[in-house]
This record gives sequence, C-alpha cells and structure tokens, in this order.
Amino acid sequence: MVTETTVGPNALHKLPVAPAGDVDITLAGLDALETTVEPRPPRALRVWSATWPKLGAAVIFLLLWQIVVWSGWKPSYVLPGPGEALSDLGNRITTGNFWSAAARTLQRALAGYVLAILIGAVVGLAVARFSLLRSAVGSFITALQTMPSIVWFPLAILLFKLTESAILFVVVLGAAPSIANGVISGIDYVPPLLTRLGQTMGARGLKLYRLVVAPAALPSVVAGLKQGWAFAWRSLMAGELLVVVPGHPSIGSDLEDSRQLLDTVGVLAMMMTIFIIGVVVDAAFNAVDRRMRARRGLLPTQSR
Repeated sequence: MVTETTVGPNALHKLPVAPAGDVDITLAGLDALETTVEPRPPRALRVWSATWPKLGAAVIFLLLWQIVVWSGWKPSYVLPGPGEALSDLGNRITTGNFWSAAARTLQRALAGYVLAILIGAVVGLAVARFSLLRSAVGSFITALQTMPSIVWFPLAILLFKLTESAILFVVVLGAAPSIANGVISGIDYVPPLLTRLGQTMGARGLKLYRLVVAPAALPSVVAGLKQGWAFAWRSLMAGELLVVVPGHPSIGSDLEDSRQLLDTVGVLAMMMTIFIIGVVVDAAFNAVDRRMRARRGLLPTQSR
C-alpha cells in the first residue's frame, strides 16, 4: 500500500488520484488542525453549574455549625445557631443603616484598592525595568507584603488621627506590595523569544510593553491583583475595627458595636456579611480569570 504525506494548506489538490484503499493520506500542518467546538450550554445552566457547589458547601458549613451548637460545647448566648445569625442579618438588611454602612465600607475598599493598583503598577514596572532599582528595593517590597497590616495603624493614627485617611493609608500599604510583586513576576516570566519577536516586528519602548509584554504578563498580574484585593480587604476590616470615624457607619464599626454590646448574634451576622462580600469579589476575579484562559485556548472551545 502506498502512503503519501503532504504538508501545507494548499497541498491537498496536488495529491495523485488513487483507488480507494490504496492510498493512506496523512495531512500535516494547517490542514491537520481540527478544532473541536462544544455546544455552548444555556446561560442559566452555566450560572447554576458555577453556583451549586458553593451553595452546597455553605449548607454543609451551616449544618456543621448547627451540630456544634447542638453539642452544647458553648451556651447558646455565647455561640448561637446559624438560624439566629441569618435572621439577624435579614433584619439588618431590611432595617437600620446596614446599606449605608456597607456602601461606606465598599467605597473605602474601592478607593484604597484603586490607589494601590496605581502605586503597585508603577513600582512594579520600575523595579522590573531597572536592575539597579531591583537590587536596591526589590526585597523591601516582599518585606512590606509580609508585615501584618495591624502594625501600621499606630503610625497611621499618629499621622492622620481617627480619620478616613488613616484607614486609606493602611489599605494602600497592605495591597500595593502584592500588586507590585505580581507585576514584577509577570514581566520576569515573559519569554525572551517573544520580546525579541516583538522588537523584530517594530515594537519598541512603550509600544513593546503595551502590545507584547503586558498581554504575556497578564496572568501573573491578575493573580497579583487578586492577592492585593485580599490584603486590602483584610486591612480595611482591621482599620474599621480600630478607627471608628464619628458619623461614618461601616461594617467594621457595626461589628465593633456588636462586640461591645456582647451581641454575639450581631457579631456573627456581620462576620457573615464580610464573608459574603469576599465570596462575591472572588467570583468576579474567577470570571475574569476564566475569560482570560478561554481567550488563550486553555479551556474547551464552545460555540456561541
């Protein structure tokens, strides 16, 4: 039996005609590429498939919590059940200043996080670009990242008193180093061959970073942004517990008020609020990450 191998997209018409069964044609190159396109499931089904594991985990957690309460390990006024905490959270949502407090907290988080992104991106780009600067302050960034945010508050209070600026100061210091390290790591792991290819095609300076380096470094940058948000959120919660600005209700101040009133149900309700916000933001980051991986061909292709 005769076997002929052909390479290239236009080689199929050059094959000699042979009786069926006598010629085994193997195409290599562009003709051999086959893309398996899976049908895209309905949007509702996709949302449900992403949601039900989280709901299942939440139900299991609440059940374990209730089992601990039933065990009598602590009195009910010290450790109330999940039903009481959820009921209190529902009452707070429908009455009182819950939404104004949540809005204040999210406003602080967004302002501090955006400022941390700007500072972290500039510092990360500078350190990655200049070797002397990397040698001078590169290790300092990691050292700042490892410092607990709580240790910054004495200095913040001395500098800014009990004001919004004190909280913002600590949020930025908590998030910016993680973002800077994400930028540095992303740029460091850009393949040199890719950079040389961009230069060969005429990309220089800022254009090279915008068209070649930035897209290649994006996965590490997104990871740094996600970690930076985690540090910013933790720093913010610590700040709102320690720095209570008069006339500015927040989730942290409500949590502190419940603690001072020995209201364990209220404490648990506000902790659940903090946790839920964290889950929602994490889901947003995961959606961005999934879209990025899909664009890079790292997920199964689905038809629209």
